[in-house]
Amino acid sequence: MSLVCAISNEVPEHPCVSPVSNQVFERRLIEKYIAENGTDPMNGQPLSEEQLVDIKVSHPIRPKAPSATSIPAILKSLQDEWDAVMLHSFTLRQQLQTTRQELSHALYQHDAACRVIARLTKEVTAAREALATLKPQAGLVAPQAVPASQPAAAGAGGEPMEISEQVGMTPEIIQKLQDKATILTTERKKRGKTVPEELVRAEDLSKYRQVASHAGLHSASVPGILSLDLCPSDTNKVLTGGADKNVVVFDKSEEQIVATLKGHTKKVTSVIYHPSQSVVFSASPDTTIRVWSVTGGNCVQVVRAHEAGVTGLSLHATGDYLLSSSEDQYWAFSDIQTGRVLTKVTDESAGCALTCAQFHPDGLIFGTGTADSQIKIWDLKERTNVANFPGHSGPVTSIAFSENGYYLATGAQDSSLKLWDLRKLKNFKTITLDNNYEVKSLVFDQSGTYLAVGGSDIRVYICKQWSEVLNFTDHTGLVTGVAFGENAQFLTSAGMDRSLKFYSL
Repeated sequence: MSLVCAISNEVPEHPCVSPVSNQVFERRLIEKYIAENGTDPMNGQPLSEEQLVDIKVSHPIRPKAPSATSIPAILKSLQDEWDAVMLHSFTLRQQLQTTRQELSHALYQHDAACRVIARLTKEVTAAREALATLKPQAGLVAPQAVPASQPAAAGAGGEPMEISEQVGMTPEIIQKLQDKATILTTERKKRGKTVPEELVRAEDLSKYRQVASHAGLHSASVPGILSLDLCPSDTNKVLTGGADKNVVVFDKSEEQIVATLKGHTKKVTSVIYHPSQSVVFSASPDTTIRVWSVTGGNCVQVVRAHEAGVTGLSLHATGDYLLSSSEDQYWAFSDIQTGRVLTKVTDESAGCALTCAQFHPDGLIFGTGTADSQIKIWDLKERTNVANFPGHSGPVTSIAFSENGYYLATGAQDSSLKLWDLRKLKNFKTITLDNNYEVKSLVFDQSGTYLAVGGSDIRVYICKQWSEVLNFTDHTGLVTGVAFGENAQFLTSAGMDRSLKFYSL
């Protein structure tokens, strides 16, 4: 029930009651009446504003105007409200569209900014690598003194001279190779079949366990160590090439990085440590072979012997010449003192990319593996293909000559390991590995007693019996390199899990 003003007979907005007549009034109207007459309008008795008592009510619901009491009037008011709601909805849709456009524009700006940042970061990294390569070489020791009659290895400004022209195999070079081979053959005959006394025995080798693991040598953003070598004269010095384009020299005894060599523009797939000098070599799919000074920490020469990625690298026993194989189907023989390519040969009848290369211990012959599963033996002096070993299926991934000069071990993408006798030119042993086993690295120890295989895991076989004496599965990725320490006192491995591991008693 609504309160009704005694004067206007309508629902009051601010109702109050008169204590004189006990009637309800609209405060606005009764105040005007009292100001004019000073009495209660109902009974005429005296009344003042102070006597009025306010009535507290919730907001009163005003009765509908008479115009809204008919059905047409109600429909009209509903139509007006619907129109107002539609107009409000239209306004909201317009605001939503504007907000969406602003958000889309902001996202495009953010994306463009991210691309610019990524490009600038890449350019900064490239500039730093270029700076590291072009560091002034004043005062740094070159790998070997270059005779005055020959062009200097470094050009003006200290930049490595990039030399690719072929010089040819002079009689002096061939004589030098022959003399070295004669010395090595004589030494091998003197040693005979005796095994060094310091060499670790098979029963001790089978007890080897992982003793150290280092994962911080190469970048984590492009993980993976792709190649490994030890310094022959000091097997504490370890050389690795990574997917991060860097070459790293690591000291096993000090457990620290000696040098990080930057300059390649693609991953480093082959590395070699010089046996008597503080010099290392590296090869990459960027088509270059680089010669680095470890003491100077810089690149002293770039040899451009190939038109495509370099797949294999091997140092001649003299320590003066480098053999390289490439996807361009050529092998090249280069002089590391001058950086010049002495000769470059391909088997035109095969027309197939070379996948790896390795010198025979005597240095007069060498082997190459091909993408069509062939192993080719070459005569270096005559530069001719003297023997072929078919039998694998899939590209040849690794080859290794034994120190005894008789055995050649080869691995390919057929999950098998083949041993060849170079005297009889035939395969005398095939070791079938697990299904889908990937052979990535083969190496004999310095005495030719043990053969290590790296790939899906690490296995060590004892030669002649060809029985497995060791198996390691510590790497979480593919093993790309294995190597023996002096007298097999330890074994080291590197892999795609970015770690360098050492195993010993």
